[in-house]
Amino acid sequence: MDYYKVLGVDKQTTPAEIKKSYRKLALKYHPDKNKGDKASEAKFKEISEAYAVLSDSEKKQQYDRFGSTQFRQQYSQEDIFRNFDLNDIFRQFDFDSRRGSASVRSGMGGNGGASPFGSFFSQGQSGGCGGGGCRPSATKGQDMTYQISVTLSEVLNGAERTITLRRNGESHNVSVKIPKGIEQGKKLRLKGQGGGSPDGGPAGDLYLKVEIEPDNKFSRETDDLVVEKFISFSEACLGTKVEIETLEGKKFMVKVAPGTVHESRLRIKGYGLPTGPMGDRGNLYVKLGVEVPKELTDEQKKIVEQLRDCNL
Repeated sequence: MDYYKVLGVDKQTTPAEIKKSYRKLALKYHPDKNKGDKASEAKFKEISEAYAVLSDSEKKQQYDRFGSTQFRQQYSQEDIFRNFDLNDIFRQFDFDSRRGSASVRSGMGGNGGASPFGSFFSQGQSGGCGGGGCRPSATKGQDMTYQISVTLSEVLNGAERTITLRRNGESHNVSVKIPKGIEQGKKLRLKGQGGGSPDGGPAGDLYLKVEIEPDNKFSRETDDLVVEKFISFSEACLGTKVEIETLEGKKFMVKVAPGTVHESRLRIKGYGLPTGPMGDRGNLYVKLGVEVPKELTDEQKKIVEQLRDCNL
């Protein structure tokens, strides 16, 4: 779904014009004006989802950067509608949740951060109440959350995993795409792979919560990587060169300037992790440690004593 096309705007459209376009479309397709019209109901859902993203500067930036497919892989519907107040829009053109359609009203209460549209925005919702009364909609299955571990190499390159799920006592395999630049705690949604419905409705969704595995060489700081390298006291004083290997295995000889102090950092530009699936890479930082030997030979001790006598 192209959110810009849904609202009839483009990337250069101002927030005020985006809001104006949404208000016009929402008034046209609102369920109270189109009772029983499933096409209008579906259109109303689309424009509301589009506005929830394009009216939020952070979500809009992510959508513009990654595109529709990647954005919807990384943002669940709950994420999309979080902090989105539909009531505020309705009040401006004299729609209020207290006297709106039953399907909209059912999801507008205090829901602790869940989608403000409740059952109206879930699959299987009937299109309002006709002359014969409202038919109860089929219940959506329960959403489920599993944890999935991801290595830094998979964060760098992206990956495709096959995981085994059990449903109704049977196992089946599901392919999961891990996008480049995935962050700790992010959730990947597998639509319809959650719990089954008790009355024939759609299955719930499966959310895979990402856990980044610790690496024995690199640590992560947002989109940057940090690697530690130890040098001797004399190398710190006189300067040296050290060999550094990047996450993908490329090697560099990095110059260490004379007089380098403990925990100084050297930067290798562009060898960190990607900023999202299509973003630029961060940097690799070499954190230098100056080693102090625990034991000295007699000769080394004499040399160090001479250095001390020279105020070094």
